[in-house]
Amino acid sequence: MLVAKRLQKELVKLNEHTPPGITIVSTENFQEWLMDIEVLDGNPLYQGEKYRLKFVFSGSYPIEPPEVTFVKDATHPIPMHPHIYSNGIICLDLLDRQGWSPVHNVESVCMSLQSMLTGNTKNERPPGDDDFVRRNTQRPRDISFLFHDNSV
Repeated sequence: MLVAKRLQKELVKLNEHTPPGITIVSTENFQEWLMDIEVLDGNPLYQGEKYRLKFVFSGSYPIEPPEVTFVKDATHPIPMHPHIYSNGIICLDLLDRQGWSPVHNVESVCMSLQSMLTGNTKNERPPGDDDFVRRNTQRPRDISFLFHDNSV
């Protein structure tokens, strides 16, 4: 029940004040939420686009990170970014078990992804995108990405 209690608190806070460019789409249950984000800084790569995020929460949230992916549908593309695969999987240390902290929440994840998109200047997918998408069988939260700061 810790998960439901935590998510209820997050939902109340988001309903009271949703940050600019973040929209609650669906929170019908405490296992899966849909959120839309927009990049508001005028980055020409993302101008006028809305991107849909799917959050899947395990029974261990907030100790473990939610599984967060971009979802493609008729009106929401997967953003082009060197850390976002064409199937919506996101390579971001915040979403990794090692990089996650229970102080993070749905709002901070959305804002981190907005920031990640804001700072992007490359209209490209990660290296090996086609191969990764074709061969990956793991859930996003179980993938062990090598982050630049880990390789030093």
